[in-house]
Amino acid sequence: MNITSTIEKLKDNTIKLTITIPSNMVKKTWEKVVEETSKNAKVSGFRKGKAPKKLIEEQIDTEKIREEVLKELLPQAYIETVKKHNITPIVNPKIHVEKFEEGGDWEFTALTCETPEVNLGKYKDEIQKITAKSKIIIPGKEPQQPNFDEIVKTLLAATTAIIPSMLIEHEVDRLLSQTLDEVKRLGMTLEQYLNATKRTPQNLREEYQKKAETDIKLEFVLQKIAEAEKIVVEEKEIQEAIQKAKDETERKNLEANKYLLASILRQQKTLDFLRNL
Repeated sequence: MNITSTIEKLKDNTIKLTITIPSNMVKKTWEKVVEETSKNAKVSGFRKGKAPKKLIEEQIDTEKIREEVLKELLPQAYIETVKKHNITPIVNPKIHVEKFEEGGDWEFTALTCETPEVNLGKYKDEIQKITAKSKIIIPGKEPQQPNFDEIVKTLLAATTAIIPSMLIEHEVDRLLSQTLDEVKRLGMTLEQYLNATKRTPQNLREEYQKKAETDIKLEFVLQKIAEAEKIVVEEKEIQEAIQKAKDETERKNLEANKYLLASILRQQKTLDFLRNL
């Protein structure tokens, strides 16, 4: 028997994989883990790894064996399933074990998602209504520069994208964690911070949820525009950005994260493209 699986696309574009690991594979892996554990087991009265197998097995922590078996089987089963269904996840999966019976098949679900589909609509027409103001030349006056916030607001209104909830939750958790770190650095408790800013935990989470939805949608919309307009970042541009680092620590950090730096530069170039429409 091989690993079997089903795939389901939820309304918010989250992908649900239901994966079954057959009992024979579980048994084989279990025996392998027990054998490896036995080699390093210490039993009173016997040299390391020399105690009778039956005696060792009686003393082995079954829960720990199960954990080790899961560590080995779950990643393997997940990778095989992703290849089988020809999907390209962009986040680590959320795993939930559904069936965990000794001697039987093991079943678990994995929630993940791919890059959301973006419909750009007639975004150029809408953006040009904003940027047209900067093209009006009035003698003796500087051209009115396009308002960045207005461009972003118009862009988001003109485009559509269904963002998987797990991406939003992940970003909300990141924002909350960042806030907690900042609050600690200020020497305050979270309660003191909430009182000072006149918020409740629920208000804060709702606020970050809206921000996460907006930020993530903007990221994917800009990515789609960059692909459509063939906006790329050259190695020369990356090196120029690295050379502008304020100190050696920042320079090394940029060197170590070139992919992220290239992504940020591409976003900036895409925004410049929108300003110039």
